[in-house]
Amino acid sequence: MMTTVSSLSANDQRLKSLAEFRYEMRRFMSFSEAAAERYGIATQQYQLMQVIAAMPEGQDASISYLAERMVLKHNSMVELVDRAERSGLVKREHDERDLRRSLVRLTPEGESVLTKLVEEHVAELAPKCDPLIEALKNLQQLALTTAGSNG
Repeated sequence: MMTTVSSLSANDQRLKSLAEFRYEMRRFMSFSEAAAERYGIATQQYQLMQVIAAMPEGQDASISYLAERMVLKHNSMVELVDRAERSGLVKREHDERDLRRSLVRLTPEGESVLTKLVEEHVAELAPKCDPLIEALKNLQQLALTTAGSNG
């Protein structure tokens, strides 16, 4: 099967757009990893604290919910919560409605570290929003173009 020049060009465009988006995301993730390390915590511990602090009202911070939000297996989340608890960032409490279940809360130390990290992340991300948005717009346009030509 012979490939046309125009299809190679479209494939090249998609590849370049995906690569640019990945690069911009990776730059931010690299910053995030270094920022968490400066506070002596793992990146996943920072992400865990974000999930807990940003939960919708009425939602319990159960291990299952946290695992779902962080796209981790239940046992991996248990280990992450164990490490965060040993670091003094979170604490477990028994769910009064279901004593088989524990709920995870931020400690004052966790809240303090989270506040500082969020400030640093927003300051780092603010000037990088335009390149990220541009990369996403390029991907969106290519997806719409591709969908239109396949339909």
